[in-house]
Amino acid sequence: MSVQPIRPTGDERIQHKTAVLNGYTYHYLYAVPNSGKWTNTVFLIHGWPDLSLGWRYQIPLLVNLGFRVVAPDMMGYGGTDAPRVPPNPVSLYGLKRASDDIAALAKEVGAPRIILGGHDWGGFVVWRAAQWYPQLVSHVFSVCTPYTAPHKEYLSTEQLVKGPLPQFAYQLHLASGEVEKSVNDERSIRQFLKGVYGAKGPNKELVFDPEKGIIAENLPKVVESRILNGEVLEYYVKQYSRHGIHPTLNWYRQRRTNWEEDQALLDKKTIQQPVLFIQATYDSVLKPEMSKSMDALIPKLTRGEVAATHWALTQKPDDVNTLIRQWLEKEGLVKAKSAL
Repeated sequence: MSVQPIRPTGDERIQHKTAVLNGYTYHYLYAVPNSGKWTNTVFLIHGWPDLSLGWRYQIPLLVNLGFRVVAPDMMGYGGTDAPRVPPNPVSLYGLKRASDDIAALAKEVGAPRIILGGHDWGGFVVWRAAQWYPQLVSHVFSVCTPYTAPHKEYLSTEQLVKGPLPQFAYQLHLASGEVEKSVNDERSIRQFLKGVYGAKGPNKELVFDPEKGIIAENLPKVVESRILNGEVLEYYVKQYSRHGIHPTLNWYRQRRTNWEEDQALLDKKTIQQPVLFIQATYDSVLKPEMSKSMDALIPKLTRGEVAATHWALTQKPDDVNTLIRQWLEKEGLVKAKSAL
């Protein structure tokens, strides 16, 4: 069942492509089955601090199952543009804009319907894209990120932290402008990425704490990450060095603009498409209890769970891939296979 993950360079299974979407250039990974034929196209949307290559274990699975796969670097990341804010509006880093750009990319590659998968911020994106573009998005799957319906009342991140979600305090730190002061060159970007992806110092020092944010004094201490290392880590460092970390953090600076744009969706709270939600048991931010109320608003919900942290895609790829494959088979999108 195991697949060989996509390598960042020199991997003939993928192409690195670019497209201008609503005025900005996006980089995306593009893969098709060996036959050159496909019936369905899957879009994969990454989160923070990740890249399109975060789906490196899922892309081969989907291609082997006969799907065409498109995985973009989202706004501010990697080979995609990172417009400055200001003078540009922060809504460029919002869920509506991301949904619009996904729709534009689907048109670019000639996909009238797409299956849409997301992780972390990408999970938030795919829920909203399914609501903004129900005629485009036929099926949805989200890893780690539970569905949150549009709200009429605005709740700030500060209110969430003081109330039900104290583990969201890191978002205040990421939005503050402080992180860029310590994560500002290749060396610190490398240490930051290793730390966020689970590496610790000799005395178990952490770089990331959900209730604090990035702990700058521990950046020099962390050693190697088990799930982001070698040539993939170096690719991430190179990609994050293009624009620096600042534009990726704009995603945490637009909670109000997301809410404002959500007001047009208040009568579309129910997700009508078939959905797979994969919970990571040990996710310290997107905790299992956050998904309890999803069933009421998603009539066609399938649930799965993997014994992993937030980085389930790469920490437990076989388990995640099995759940995705079984769901695709159940939905009649692929012929059942006992193994790849």
